[in-house]
Parts: sequence; structure tokens; C-alpha cells
Amino acid sequence: MIKKLFATVLMSISAAAFAVPFGSQSVLVVEDDTGKILLEKNADAVVPIASLTKLMTAMVVLDAKQDMNELIEIDRSDVDTFKHSSSRVPVGAHISRRDVLHLALMSSDNRAAAALARTFPGGDAGFKAAVRRKTAALGMSQTVIEEPTGLSPRNRSTAGDLIKMAAASSRYPEITEMTTDSKDLISINGRQVEYRNTNRLVGAKGWDIGLSKTGYTSEAGRCLIMNIKAAGKNATLVLLNASASSTRILDALKIRRFISGEPVATASTRAPRFKASSGRARIKASAAKGKLKVTKKRSKAKVKVTRKRRN
Repeated sequence: MIKKLFATVLMSISAAAFAVPFGSQSVLVVEDDTGKILLEKNADAVVPIASLTKLMTAMVVLDAKQDMNELIEIDRSDVDTFKHSSSRVPVGAHISRRDVLHLALMSSDNRAAAALARTFPGGDAGFKAAVRRKTAALGMSQTVIEEPTGLSPRNRSTAGDLIKMAAASSRYPEITEMTTDSKDLISINGRQVEYRNTNRLVGAKGWDIGLSKTGYTSEAGRCLIMNIKAAGKNATLVLLNASASSTRILDALKIRRFISGEPVATASTRAPRFKASSGRARIKASAAKGKLKVTKKRSKAKVKVTRKRRN
């Protein structure tokens, strides 16, 4: 009887997944309040995860309870010599650890993420040990993270494991706030520089997003972790290895329409333009149960200013 029930559940999940055509190679969508799988495609495939790694980097940095006001000097060793990715964070700049974390999460800056690991207690070795302990504690048995940026294709995981990482990340107010800022001003060598979120859906009209992180390398393709609220339902989605940013966005649109009960097949084949919205969600999560709760914060106008260091 139990086997028949389990088979019925699997068939219903598979049918739902096949009913929604996805461009991403791995997809997993989970209803936060119940833990129910809404959509699934290759969720157990172990693949490179690119800058989704930075959510783990942020968690272990915050767990270490380092001084967030301490100024970090961006070192030449933080420069990406593997993929030669660009960065708007200059070598020699002195930036508070809080702003360095913000740059790593919101703008997915690789120098910022590398600097966080380099200045971690025990240096890079201490950082790697902390990551191993964190992945084990979260039950991410199919995950290996060797460095803080995600540039290495050896940083690998599954959509199933990444749902666990998203749930855990949502317990950190700093992460939910920084990943859902559409833009911010950061003081770089005495000059105010504007940085933007790598996820175009953040701040877009009609989107209620509580957690966000994008990723891209040639090996990983376009990746996305996002927590959304649609039709009164809270859900977390993981998209891995999409061929283009537009594909990743269209997959997210299909998921939102599916959750809302709207026709998915009528989704436009072109990625739409987005207008900013002032709405924002805040997340509380229980990583142990893998469930998330999202409470809507009152919409209000928000003006971003450079943060002052606290004494």
C-alpha cells in the first residue's frame, strides 16, 4: 500500500514537471510552508553551481561573527586569475567587511568573495574547514565547495541540496536583505559607487522576492536560487544550467505562473522588461525542516545611502 502511494506521488510530480517545459537543465521548486515538491527536473544531478556558492560563503562568514565594520583591503591575490572575470572593486581599496559581503551577494563580485575567505579566521584553510562543517550540518551530502567564489567547476551540488542551502540562508537577515537590494551605493576610496543586483527580477514589478542569488560560468551555465511569493503561496526555486539569462528568467516566469494557477504554455518566448517595485519580503526559515515562512513587509519608499560604520 505504501509503495503504491509513493509511486502515485512520484507519478504526479513527474507529470507536473513534464507539463512545464523548462530551458534549465535542473529544476526544483518547493512549497515552503509544507515542503511539498511542486516541480522537479533532474534535481539529483550533481553539477557545477557557479556563484550560488556565495550564499555558503556568506553563511560561514556570518557564523564566524567577525567585526563587520572592520576595513578589509582588497589584495592582488583576490583577483581572479582562473577565469579572468571582471570586477569594479579595485585592488588596494579599503572596504568594510559588511560592504564586502554586500558586494559578494548583491553584485556577485568575485574579488569581494575571495577577500572574505582570505580574511576568515585561519585564512583560506579555515574557511574551507568551516564550509565542510556547514554543508555536513545542513545534510548537503552531494555538495562539494572548494573555494568561495564559484569560479571553480569543482564547486558542485544538486538542486535538492541547494534547496537546503536556500532554507538555511533565509535564516540570516543580512543575507535576505543584501540579496534583495536592487542597488546600493558603496564607498570605494572615498567615492560613492553604485552597484546593482545581478538578478533583474529583484525590484521588478509583480515580483515579491525574499532571497535571491544568481550564478554563471561556462561549465555551470546560468543558475538561480530565489524565494518568491505568488498567489499567497511561498516557494523556493532552484534553476541550474540554463543556456542564457533570458532562459533563466522565462523559467522563473513559468514557475510563478504555475504556482499562481495561470496558463504556463502561453508564456512569452521573449524575456520582458521590468519596472522597479518598492515591495519586499522578509524570510524566516527552519533549515532543519527545510521549510520557509515569508512575511510580507509593508511597502514603503526606500532611499539607499552609504552606510556609516558603527562605533
